[in-house]
Amino acid sequence: MSEVPAMRELLGDDAPTNWGRWGPDDELGCLNYLDAGEVLRGVQHVRSGQVFTLQIHMGRTESPGDPIWPGRQGMTRQNELDEGTWDGENAPAFPGGLHYADDTAHLFLQGSTQYDALGHVWYDGQLWNGYDARTTIDAMDKASVLPIAEKGVVGRGVLIDMARHRGKPWLDKGETFDHTDLEAAAKNQGVEIEKHDILVIRTGWMKYWYELNDPESFYDGFVEPGLTYSRELVEWFQEREIPNLVTDTIANEVTADPNSGVALPLHCALMRNLGVTLTEIAWLDDLADACAADNRWSFLYAAAPLKVVHGTGAPVNPIAIR
Repeated sequence: MSEVPAMRELLGDDAPTNWGRWGPDDELGCLNYLDAGEVLRGVQHVRSGQVFTLQIHMGRTESPGDPIWPGRQGMTRQNELDEGTWDGENAPAFPGGLHYADDTAHLFLQGSTQYDALGHVWYDGQLWNGYDARTTIDAMDKASVLPIAEKGVVGRGVLIDMARHRGKPWLDKGETFDHTDLEAAAKNQGVEIEKHDILVIRTGWMKYWYELNDPESFYDGFVEPGLTYSRELVEWFQEREIPNLVTDTIANEVTADPNSGVALPLHCALMRNLGVTLTEIAWLDDLADACAADNRWSFLYAAAPLKVVHGTGAPVNPIAIR
């Protein structure tokens, strides 16, 4: 492969942008599209009352553990108080004989199903909306996950099952698709990707993680399947005013662009430039099976990441209600 271009060279000086669209102080980006009308539009897609939680298990100690971005660690949890605490002579004493359990955890805030802050990635020294990247030093002062968490994300969700569309339990490593493939899959499913939809894409990659049960093989030559960059795809997201992209992969997009070699260009093109919120490592298989069973692929989507002050991201357990 030839020399990898700089991000600006790949995306272009005239890259599509939403900077300033919601004012100079905005930290929500395309989530601004999700107003009360969009919440009510989502409610209209609740028919059966089925509820699906979309977070993966967190802090699994049995194999294969938690799927995470290379270099991160899964959550570790440990007891601080349990029945054994009361075996010693200096055990706590509460009126009436109360005993209780307590525990603590150490975690990467993006080490489970999670929302990225809009300021999570950048290039050329500027975050979403033009904020100076130096505002991330020591703590994320601008475009952190907190504004997202305080607003909440509620609207019409639509699931596009790319793995099922291609007749596979899961997509292959490095397998790509684009907006035209999404449109084709939607047509095949009999659903339309509408303006302001929360776009949920299943690749089967989390199912692959658990069924493979072999982290060494999973991470070998680590390149996930996913969306691949093109100017047309970015313009498609901008024209449809997609507020939130949710996938069952660790990085929302193919890990390295197959044409340029650039790592995660859509993080920059969609999140940094357009303000599209990204949600990763979602468990979508149960929801997908239900959607396929009655051929209803839209639903009410609701999510609120933890309110972590200055956080670059936060865990979340999204809910889809059909």
